[in-house]
Amino acid sequence: MTNNDIQEKIEQEREIARNACDASGANSKECAAAWDAVEELQAEASHQNEKKPKNSFENYCDDHPDAAECRVYDN
Repeated sequence: MTNNDIQEKIEQEREIARNACDASGANSKECAAAWDAVEELQAEASHQNEKKPKNSFENYCDDHPDAAECRVYDN
């Protein structure tokens, strides 16, 4: 799931949560559960943003794993 997909899903879940709270009341279990779903998606979006993008050398080694400069030796 890409970051844009997650953001769209967060907006959808927010709308669902608002509707659930309007229908069941702000202190209802349904309202709390709906907002929990929003929080879980926000946590996933945050986690995906933490991933460090690969640099040019890492991309090169992904494309050319047998290149001499990409070899890794275990001692």
